[in-house]
Amino acid sequence: MTKKTIGILGGMGPLATADLFQKIIRMTEAAKDQDHIHVIIDSNTNIPDRTAAILSGGADPVPELNASAKRLEQAGADFLIMPCNTAHYFVDHVRNAVKIPVVSIIESAADQVLAKGKTEALILATDGTGKAGVYDKVFEKKGIRTIYPDPETQKKVMSIIYEGVKAGAPKEGRMQELTSDINGFIKKTGTIAVLACTELPLAVTLYGLAGDFVDATGSLAEAAVRFAGYEVRKDL
Repeated sequence: MTKKTIGILGGMGPLATADLFQKIIRMTEAAKDQDHIHVIIDSNTNIPDRTAAILSGGADPVPELNASAKRLEQAGADFLIMPCNTAHYFVDHVRNAVKIPVVSIIESAADQVLAKGKTEALILATDGTGKAGVYDKVFEKKGIRTIYPDPETQKKVMSIIYEGVKAGAPKEGRMQELTSDINGFIKKTGTIAVLACTELPLAVTLYGLAGDFVDATGSLAEAAVRFAGYEVRKDL
């Protein structure tokens, strides 16, 4: 298979973009620098907030998403990935703006849920992702039932995302208290949970988020490595 260059349409947010890049590196079967994948990153922090655009008439992110996609295509990317689940609400606009494929984080996460033998998943995501049904449509097609946190737990999920990871909040204090409550909800639900916001895998390390997870970012990284024509490490 011809080796392909990955274009990361990033900046949503910067830490999530870096997390995806690190996971691609760690997942690639490589013995030296030259064995790794050529990756081009556009960490475009000018992209307006996707949840605000979906729920409250915030600035339209599509022009900046499309601008990033075109920059990456012109720079030599063979396909694109977006480390932002909510941005996949707008993915058809991005696909129409370029001539190269866009590999979906939602599709990748669904494949991982099925690989674990599950047909039901708790979706931990932004309000925008949940209310727009970004996961529901894809998961339903693959025979996976989606469930969501109750309103109070969802507020805590949003706080971890926006007031925690995105804001660079310290490990100690309120974030750990919120995480403890979320962990309790996941355990009570008793099903696999999808970390369906790219800030949430970072909350595992930062704040001790715990459970039986599918890391959507990790799923996308693995799919990207394979799509680029490289082998995924077997010792992960």
